[in-house]
Amino acid sequence: MGVFVFLPLVLPLTAWPIARLAEQHLHPRAATWLLSAVAGVLAVCSTLCLALLMVVGTAQLPGNPLPDGWSDPEVREAVPYDEIAGKAAIPALIAVLAACTRTAWRHHRVRRRAERALAGLPATPVAVLPDELPYAYALPGKRNRIVVTTGMLAGLSSAERRALFAHERVHLTCRHHRFLLTVQLAARANPFLRPLRTAVTYTAERWADEEAATAVGSRRTVALAIGKSALISRGAPIATLAHFAAPGPVPRRVAALLGPAPATRIWPPVFTAVGLAAWTAAAGTTVSALSSANSAVTLFLILHAATPM
Repeated sequence: MGVFVFLPLVLPLTAWPIARLAEQHLHPRAATWLLSAVAGVLAVCSTLCLALLMVVGTAQLPGNPLPDGWSDPEVREAVPYDEIAGKAAIPALIAVLAACTRTAWRHHRVRRRAERALAGLPATPVAVLPDELPYAYALPGKRNRIVVTTGMLAGLSSAERRALFAHERVHLTCRHHRFLLTVQLAARANPFLRPLRTAVTYTAERWADEEAATAVGSRRTVALAIGKSALISRGAPIATLAHFAAPGPVPRRVAALLGPAPATRIWPPVFTAVGLAAWTAAAGTTVSALSSANSAVTLFLILHAATPM
């Protein structure tokens, strides 16, 4: 395996430039797909390499249940600095799995609690809660529903309400919660992927903003609705549920809506900053996938040869 087993752990750094530039220069739909795919692949590759290192490290521990041949010098030579890297990978992988499990479980638990809270309401696409606290979010599930409170509706005009509902419907129909959950898990798996999580949180909202502007026929109305909602909203109950007005990127979203509509190109021109960043991220993702696959196959062959028949 050599140093190839370590590459997927640091190659997420190649995606940092595109994480910022995609927000500014790509259509939000294309940026969301690109960044989520890159984050997902890089997270899987880095986790796989941690698992490979853990196998080598676990085989060195006394009393482990693995075959004795897996601790032979020939196996340990496959990993540089096996004494340190192999044993360090054990707590690192445990921490990654615990963090990802906690994130996925919290997402599942919050969705189920939200569904139970709506059980007594009519089974309509929009669930209006009699609550003075203003918030609205998209709740995916067997019945995709928009959850909004009377406090939120009271603070918006009729046109702005249409913008809110159009925005949340886009979150549901385009399954934005899947993109958000993917980058949340990726950031837990490798801290170097946190910039992509932040970027996708923004681009998913921008995607819904643009589709809502098309649906209501006014970019200014959507911008006004977002700005007013941000002033009064408390947001969604969890980061993987999309909502109308997250306080952080609201000024940028409003500014984007007050400007011209973004170009619908899927991939940027090569000889531009965003084009070079996109190709750098694609190259880093490809190298990460090849390195992790090479390391997995190599270790499998070495362990197979070291396993007593």
